[in-house]
Amino acid sequence: MPTTLNEFKQQKFDVNGITMNVVIEGKGPDVLLLHGFPDSHSIWRFQIPALVAAGYRVIAPDLRGFGDTDMSLMVGDYHIDNLVKDVIGLLDAVKAKKVLMAGHDWGSVLGWFVALRHPDRVKAYVAMSVGHPTCYATGGMQQKIKGWYTVFFQLRGLAERVLTMNNFAYFDKFTKCPIEMPDWRKSLSRPGRLTAGLNWYRANMAMILPRNHGSVQMPVMGMYSTGDVALIEEQMSRSGDYCSAGWRYERLEGVGHWMTSEAPDKVNSLLVNYFDEHKSKK
Repeated sequence: MPTTLNEFKQQKFDVNGITMNVVIEGKGPDVLLLHGFPDSHSIWRFQIPALVAAGYRVIAPDLRGFGDTDMSLMVGDYHIDNLVKDVIGLLDAVKAKKVLMAGHDWGSVLGWFVALRHPDRVKAYVAMSVGHPTCYATGGMQQKIKGWYTVFFQLRGLAERVLTMNNFAYFDKFTKCPIEMPDWRKSLSRPGRLTAGLNWYRANMAMILPRNHGSVQMPVMGMYSTGDVALIEEQMSRSGDYCSAGWRYERLEGVGHWMTSEAPDKVNSLLVNYFDEHKSKK
């Protein structure tokens, strides 16, 4: 099983008005993996083999605007309502009735909304880095300060120029993840791709406003890494208050935001263990 880029079996599916590029590997209970910004399915390259070896069918899409999935032209096309439709459309296309799900970064945000709006499609959920949307929005001034970049990303054109100058030098400094930077630089250098990723922020800025989004109805495990550059721990640790069917919290000491590639063995163990506990859920 490969752990390098572009070696997984990739398929195309027409979903919600776009063509999605999707990795599907293995056989068994379905596991859906949702990546964040500025990633693609490749952020899961260390998790896919471990999950397949544990007896799961892994579904890892390039989400709207990322990887080799189509870009939309309008900012509004990236609103969370549309992104949720992408996910449900994909599950229908691959005949996945009910999945075990994990999401990281924006994929975690999307996963929370899929779980909230379509509880009949999710057996259990692993939220990585980003907590329940109510907890993120009520994270207080400390979270607002850490999330300063979400405001900067609203500056259309200027944000793109700053992030790409000097061969993405500032982007590299901001993200602090050298293991992923070569792939990000290559991917985001393609015309329109950086703007497509930033449009996730531009279409969903209202998420920073406090609002009670309600509780999820399936078991949830939250994973937070103490070296996260963008998120405070409380927005994840408080998420259990909105998980009525069970909550488990895991803290990864000394690991940065991109935990899937910075601490793959730990992440793999936690994912397999948690999914094994819940794979038989109807």
